Amino acid sequence: MADQRRVVVQPPSPNGGRRVRVDGETLGVAHGPEDVKEFVRRAGLAPDTIRLDDAELFEWQGGGPGVWAESPP
Repeated sequence: MADQRRVVVQPPSPNGGRRVRVDGETLGVAHGPEDVKEFVRRAGLAPDTIRLDDAELFEWQGGGPGVWAESPP
């Protein structure tokens, strides 16, 4: 899928939010999977047809789509 956009979800911050970037542009801070889907919708992708575990579309840093809080020290 070389023509598909790339979504980067950064590691959780101490408050649990994760910054979401699409093609290098920061779209906001997600606090759960539904927020990520809303950001990709705003970026022009169809949220009903994507899978959050799609490694070609998503780069999850610091844990996958089930991780929303910073790991304890």
